[in-house]
Amino acid sequence: MQGLIGKKVGMTRIFNETGRVVGVTVIQVGSNVVEQVKTEENDGYSAVQLGFLEVEERKVRKPQLGHFQKLGTAPVKVLKEFEMDSAEDANLKPGQALGAEVFENVRFVNATGVSKGRGHAGTIKKYNFQRGRESHGNTNHRERGSSGAGSYPARVMPGLRMSGHMGACQVTTRRLEVIGIDKEQGLVFVKGSVPGCRTGIVYLKKFIEK
Repeated sequence: MQGLIGKKVGMTRIFNETGRVVGVTVIQVGSNVVEQVKTEENDGYSAVQLGFLEVEERKVRKPQLGHFQKLGTAPVKVLKEFEMDSAEDANLKPGQALGAEVFENVRFVNATGVSKGRGHAGTIKKYNFQRGRESHGNTNHRERGSSGAGSYPARVMPGLRMSGHMGACQVTTRRLEVIGIDKEQGLVFVKGSVPGCRTGIVYLKKFIEK
């Protein structure tokens, strides 16, 4: 299995093997359930579909509910496919539970989540632009300034960095070190920051060096 679905619990600190304090993000991955195993013969590719956070039937759309009823599994809130890691993954059965043991002996992972929304932000906050002078007569303090010439091209070029919506988008942080796992509680301790707010959904995937 290449990865798991998790929920961001928060941050804490633990002591590593050398006795040094390390700041870690705690991710709950204990309730992953195999929903479907896709094979080359039936689907054209190999993957394992995992479900996370069991919910009531009334909170699931009818097409998804039919999908769960066909497989004979409980409805879940989040579905995600992961590539198979070995031939043994093809033997997984729908309804089988997976946990933090997937990341045993794994050193680095990639974490994907939805970043915190910051609303409408200016260019200083969004892109670290420099502010204007505070001297006498200057009226351009936090404004962006010119966005292009008026004669030619007489338009704003695509990709120009301007003020606008900031955050609330999918972000992947690569090569985060796995400090430890707790199989009983279903927790994974990752060094550093993980995108998203507390209780946010995070996709953890094994980092493979090319």
